[in-house]
Amino acid sequence: MKIAILSRSSSLYSTSRLKRAAAQRGHDVQVVDYLRCYMDITARRPKVLLKGEEVTPDAVIPRIGATYTFYGAAVVRQFEMAEIFTLNSSDGISRSRDKLRSMQLLSRAGVGLPTTSFAHATQDITGLLEVVGGAPVVVKLLEGTQGLGVVLAETKKAAESVIGAFRQLDANILVQQFIKEAAGADIRALVVGGKVVAAMKRQGAPGDFRSNLHRGGSAEPIKLSAKERATAVRAAKTMGLNLAGVDMLRGEEGPLVLEVNSSPGLEGIEGVTGLDIADTIIEYIEDNTGA
Repeated sequence: MKIAILSRSSSLYSTSRLKRAAAQRGHDVQVVDYLRCYMDITARRPKVLLKGEEVTPDAVIPRIGATYTFYGAAVVRQFEMAEIFTLNSSDGISRSRDKLRSMQLLSRAGVGLPTTSFAHATQDITGLLEVVGGAPVVVKLLEGTQGLGVVLAETKKAAESVIGAFRQLDANILVQQFIKEAAGADIRALVVGGKVVAAMKRQGAPGDFRSNLHRGGSAEPIKLSAKERATAVRAAKTMGLNLAGVDMLRGEEGPLVLEVNSSPGLEGIEGVTGLDIADTIIEYIEDNTGA
């Protein structure tokens, strides 16, 4: 089978692991820089081209960076128009990358979430804080990734200052309930084909409530409860993702989803759990393409 991995670089850990796993299973693998691709949008014969040559894989693994979601999703959609199997759909990628839209969809599906508010005008700060139960609150930039653009405001005055500053920059923000009982830790559950295949607990660096490994946090393997597994699977299904990293907090009343990632990194979770997740992903593609 011919597999195309849409990625900016073959040297990235997740890309190289997927490439190696596919090759070890006997597949022909090509890493395709999706920003160098261009499209021939023609009736009944849609094409994706790279350097003048048509890209014609049997399956596509999208590894679309957050900065390039719009164009990357368009390339994935073009492969979909050509009826080529894509591990994650263009719609699923777009849904998960829009934090507000994803929270709205998860809320409608009944998935547990921290209480969240969203508004445009700075005059509505008091109302925003009332929705989430008052300070302390977490203020998030909609466009933030890897813990960037996330601020803990411990008092009402601090929250008003942070929200006002972000709005002066005309930035879109979410204000979320602070889950104190999580104690600076979260869970990353990796879902492949509707099953949780790995999970780890991430602990924030001392003095930092964010648990992202990119921000100096630590991690360890963890066994999820039945409710946590079901929540992760439901969140991935709601986004329409076959491959997803679902980030959750352990709240007093159960798991609370923070984010659903359509291009979850493999380095941290493979290193922590010792599992060959890349091989599991390739096996799932085989099972769904008849290869």
